[in-house]
Amino acid sequence: MKSFQAFLLGTGMAAILFSACSKTGNESTLTASGLEPAKFDTTINEKPVKLFTLKNKNGMEVCITNFGGRIVSLMVPDKDNNLQDVVLGFDNIKQYADTVNSPSDFGAAIGRYANRIKNGLITIDGQTIQLPKNNFGHCLHGGPSGWQYQVYEAAQPNDSTLHLTMQSPDGDNNFPGNVKAVVTYTVKSNNSLDISYSAETDKPTYINMTNHSYFNLNGDPTKNIENCKLYVNAYYYTPTDATYMTTGEKTWVKDTPMSFLEPIEIGKNVNNFDVEAIKNANGFDHNWCLETYRDGKGNDKQLAASLYSPLTGIKMEVYTNEPGIQVYTGNFLEGKVAGKKGIKYEKHAAICLETQKFPDSPNKPQWPSALLKPGEKYYSHCIFKFGVVK
Repeated sequence: MKSFQAFLLGTGMAAILFSACSKTGNESTLTASGLEPAKFDTTINEKPVKLFTLKNKNGMEVCITNFGGRIVSLMVPDKDNNLQDVVLGFDNIKQYADTVNSPSDFGAAIGRYANRIKNGLITIDGQTIQLPKNNFGHCLHGGPSGWQYQVYEAAQPNDSTLHLTMQSPDGDNNFPGNVKAVVTYTVKSNNSLDISYSAETDKPTYINMTNHSYFNLNGDPTKNIENCKLYVNAYYYTPTDATYMTTGEKTWVKDTPMSFLEPIEIGKNVNNFDVEAIKNANGFDHNWCLETYRDGKGNDKQLAASLYSPLTGIKMEVYTNEPGIQVYTGNFLEGKVAGKKGIKYEKHAAICLETQKFPDSPNKPQWPSALLKPGEKYYSHCIFKFGVVK
């Protein structure tokens, strides 16, 4: 979920400094996805940045940069046991960090607050706080200098695990509280990417983290995801107005184009502009209320959603303890920015499946709360599990 105008950084951001990178010419230094780690080795805001590679014995490989905690590539086997890169992104750090000419959230660990907060206003203990407005008058993804545009501290204890830590000061994008957040990526032996988020604060604040990977299970972003079949375990979604802000309602999806209760090709309805919700979003860009979350508890052992490409046979299952999943079908990709291998990403080149609290939950008391208080621990869990259908 995004609009490209939303991510221009304010002039108050610290300068970005790049170290020189040069191609080694040694093929053995390339990752399985063809990335050159040297092109990610740099310094941003006086903090070291590099590319980290996670893998398992099956050949699954995930490459991550600690700039924004971004998944750069994700290689999984297809029905013919050939590895396919199933996420969009860039092949160098300069494009990720160029938030003026090529703004994106490709693969990022979003914080402090994923999705939108109405008018950028939150109220805590009777005090109203104005957050930055960076999208149609609302605060989107934590503001114009959210964590996706900052450097996480990285620690890789083994070949399959990466810990990323964010030390967010009181007043970061006007959010209160000194917050320590940790994102842990783990590649499991069953070809799943396990993502856990934790956070603590010294003042009441709002936390809602997610991963913003753009998935294309066709393994080729020149072939859009309209052929892919999507399932979402949800009987309700939260409709939005013309500014993409949730109205506070929950609307029944069964027997409507908003239903994915049975796997259905995304292309069947993504361009159905006779449906107001789809027309307003120029496709799908909505939060679905997961049936796996009941009575204030989520169940990350029950299937929340799935995505399947008949072209490669790759199927991805999504599990989470969160109440909602934002489905965004790359409606604002315009073919203007060249990604990995020089491919320009066109509209519907990928889909995001963002597990999270509902949008604008700080201003919707009827929905699961995202408020974190001192002494409490925020915990969010998401699993992207990959397999094949032959």
